[in-house]
Amino acid sequence: MEATELSQQAGCNRRSFLHVSFKAVMLASVPGLGMLSSCGKDKDEEKEVSPPEDLMQEHGLLNRILLIYDHCQLQLIQNASFPLESLNDAAMILRTFVEDYHEKQEEDYLFPRFRKANTLTDLVDTLLKQHNAGRRITEELIQLSKTNNLTDADHKKMVDLLAAFNRMYRPHESREDTVLFPAFRKIVSQHEYDSLGEAFEKNEQKKFGKDGFETMVGKVADIEKKLGIYELAQFTPDIV
Repeated sequence: MEATELSQQAGCNRRSFLHVSFKAVMLASVPGLGMLSSCGKDKDEEKEVSPPEDLMQEHGLLNRILLIYDHCQLQLIQNASFPLESLNDAAMILRTFVEDYHEKQEEDYLFPRFRKANTLTDLVDTLLKQHNAGRRITEELIQLSKTNNLTDADHKKMVDLLAAFNRMYRPHESREDTVLFPAFRKIVSQHEYDSLGEAFEKNEQKKFGKDGFETMVGKVADIEKKLGIYELAQFTPDIV
């Protein structure tokens, strides 16, 4: 894809990203049409990403933070040095974007509707309990990672906190992606479903600016680079 096309796509709303990207690929395959911008299309032609898809994209960012946590935990276990401020930065992103924004969206918009519909209420209760547990862990990690002078007790506690957080959040987000989010469409009207997408959009822009999600992804990528875990190819196993 040409650089001009990428620049044009950057101005599009991220909730239209999947649709716009598909169109860009198709246009690029037709001579003379590759430079057309999808952003200029009529709104009826742009299918926005639904609220559950939006939340799933944000789970992708969460997963990258879990990878950072995995790496830091291993470094601590092996008594290997690494920039502790990178762990603090990751925990702060997790607090501001995942806990204070993403999870609040779930708690304010999704959970009450499931309770009103008397659907998956046990799951919702468990998810909320885990949100609260995660916030307590995040607060402790932020405090512990503020200094490089860790005592032996601090060192062990940090390892335990990282392990506990990841052990909880991998099944947590997987259950949301495969059970809660798919069921959400069935318990709300089409109008309400569409309105929630607009509400998510406004809330994100109000809290983080126009390109809040992309900015957070960039910050996570910077942390990965500092820790030496950014290049995807390094995770490919050597299989003869």
